[in-house]
Amino acid sequence: MTAPVPLSQLPVHVWTTPSTVQCGFPSPAEDHAQKRLDLNELLINQPDATFFMRVRGPSMRDAGIDDGDYVVIDRSIEAKHGQVVLAVVDGEFTIKRLFRRAGRVKLQAANPTFSDIEFRDGQELTIWGVVTWTLKGLLPA
Repeated sequence: MTAPVPLSQLPVHVWTTPSTVQCGFPSPAEDHAQKRLDLNELLINQPDATFFMRVRGPSMRDAGIDDGDYVVIDRSIEAKHGQVVLAVVDGEFTIKRLFRRAGRVKLQAANPTFSDIEFRDGQELTIWGVVTWTLKGLLPA
């Protein structure tokens, strides 16, 4: 896996409306209200500590993170039990859910066909950052 790439500090603006969208019957209210939305404001809390990476593989599919998605990673957040993290295990990047309880630390996949990563003496684990967003395309690549 390649190294994370820092997000640009330049604003990226797209159009948005002030209302939410129903996944049922459409609402005719606010049909024409629009404003600009800065994706950096939405996705980034700490610009100097925020990176994105492209996901490869299905090990986190049940957490809604699929092959080809992009993830936003914030290095300024202290990782806690249950959070999805970007970890470095023996020099290799991986995205997994952090399990940290009763002195035990392991990385859990969100796909039952993948085993948890449990650590043996001499193995190196670094929690590189916490995954804060998943960006997913809906059109075929």
